[in-house]
Amino acid sequence: MQVARYCYLVRLQYLGFRYSGWQKQPGQKTVETMLTKTLKFILDGKKFKILGAGRTDAKVSALSMVFELFIEGEPLSDMDEFLQLFNENLPPDIRVLAITETDSSFNIIQDAKLKEYVYLFSYGEKNHPFCAPFLANILDELDIDEMQRAAKLFEGTHNFRVYTARLQENTKTERTIISCELKENELLKANFFPEKSYALYVTGKGFMRYQIRMMMGALIQLGKGDISIAEIQDSLKPESTMKLTYVAPGSGLLLHDLHFLNQEI
Repeated sequence: MQVARYCYLVRLQYLGFRYSGWQKQPGQKTVETMLTKTLKFILDGKKFKILGAGRTDAKVSALSMVFELFIEGEPLSDMDEFLQLFNENLPPDIRVLAITETDSSFNIIQDAKLKEYVYLFSYGEKNHPFCAPFLANILDELDIDEMQRAAKLFEGTHNFRVYTARLQENTKTERTIISCELKENELLKANFFPEKSYALYVTGKGFMRYQIRMMMGALIQLGKGDISIAEIQDSLKPESTMKLTYVAPGSGLLLHDLHFLNQEI
């Protein structure tokens, strides 16, 4: 007899600074590992599986990430109570925000979604040490105006082949960036932050490994005067032979928002 299976979507936030990314890895502390460990305890023997809407790299944080929770046997009797119990047993750098029931026809990987990433950084003077989990700190002087102009070049459909690491043979490198804007940081504030910091907002349906960090890296190189706007334009052409050598630090990146086009949570 087939065992009943119940599906839920869980929205959460986490500070990624002490984790080796989202995905479970042998011998590493990851967000998925911590969620699994906590669920084993609070579900008390029930069979379950979790599947994330994507992966974040080491030290990358999320203000709005989603994973799917599959539970065999009996459904959750009280989702509000479950949410409270989940938070009580998670570490302080992970918080679940909401849970909603879905069905087996929903595919968290393949169903269309929009992701917005934000990269936070400052430049010039060395930051207060408490900034390290939130802001990348570039000690060189940067031409922010030039970086703002170049950020708009990423918008639209381009070949981002040079903006990923360890490119697999069948990877789709043509991607569409809906918006890309660099502006002063108003998203996160703290009394130990520098007087000015900056945020690169990037929205699209999907990104390759390291893509946002390598886009940010190219903008930083531009701001330092190491490359030109013309070189960034060239890097987006299918025939480009440009080699990008700088990947911006993971700690400045956060998944700001994630929405599915046909599923509310």
